Amino acid sequence: MKLHTKLIARIAALVAIGAVSASAYASDIVFATWGGSYQDSQVELAAKPFAAKSGTDVKTDTYNGGIAQIRSQVQTKNVTWDVVDMQLADATRACDEGLLEKIDPASLPPGAKTGAAAKADFLQGGLSDCMIGNVGWSTMITYNKDAFKNGEPTRIADFFDLKRFPGKRGLRKSPEGALEWALLADGVKSADIYKVLATPEGLNRAFKKLDTIKSSIVWWEAGAQPPQLLADREVSMTSAYPNRIWVAVVQNNKPFGFLWDGEVMNIEGLAIVKGTKNLKAAQDFVKYSTTTESLAKLATATALGPMRKSSIAMVDPKVTPYLPTNPANQKDAVNIDINFWADHADDLNQRFAVWLGTK
Repeated sequence: MKLHTKLIARIAALVAIGAVSASAYASDIVFATWGGSYQDSQVELAAKPFAAKSGTDVKTDTYNGGIAQIRSQVQTKNVTWDVVDMQLADATRACDEGLLEKIDPASLPPGAKTGAAAKADFLQGGLSDCMIGNVGWSTMITYNKDAFKNGEPTRIADFFDLKRFPGKRGLRKSPEGALEWALLADGVKSADIYKVLATPEGLNRAFKKLDTIKSSIVWWEAGAQPPQLLADREVSMTSAYPNRIWVAVVQNNKPFGFLWDGEVMNIEGLAIVKGTKNLKAAQDFVKYSTTTESLAKLATATALGPMRKSSIAMVDPKVTPYLPTNPANQKDAVNIDINFWADHADDLNQRFAVWLGTK
């Protein structure tokens, strides 16, 4: 009788251990991302399917950029975010500070249909020590087709040609992008942009080129402004985020054209906060969210470029022409040099502010 009782107790204990293990694996994780329609797409196309497949519920929180919140969570050992959608520059800084878990690219699934290993399937910059790229986004030049009756602009130099392509120009109120385009328009090759911009002569050259259109510039700060500026004919050309212009063209039938020459590329990706209590579940969510199929679905919904080469062919053909990472749009792209901007951002922002204040 005692033996029978002991056996039952042992079985009960094993069942309890199993329940705890399953519960630990299936515990909720918190995914911090940028809100809006982008977050909505991530929830529908990644978080919900992952939860249904794994039993791990994915809750979302709003992230506004930078690394201050992540640093605070790690330093106080009160980690409430498991996975964060971050820009490459921020993820690199956070990784260097030891705030993020390292991610082994070999653990990622290969490209669907191609079978290419993750290292070969991800685009340049898509894999780093602590971040797996999910989308490439860019700032590029767009224009109102109705503003030009004698041909449309085809190269970045046309943005600076007020005689052939008259009208106001829209630019984001930041040196990033503006300086790169100024040098491109002045004849510098995209591969040499940051080498030239790092010299006093190159910087002067960039501002001198910007001087040629300064009086015609309308400055913007929010991503929703460029399509409105174009629609209201306040500008004939402007820098913009292509996914915003895609919405205006596809959903609102606006006569806007895309000038991909010189698009300035940035990378977004998923990172895991150091000290998460749900490491395995967080790793699995990152893997699921960055498969070929998942990135293709996200690109189709948002017109943001998938960071896997194998995803391009799976994107809805109606969306493919608008993707920043579409090879056809990247011939003369400028990949943001995060190290250059980390080293020079303070000085360039100060120089830019002074330039804005002078006539």
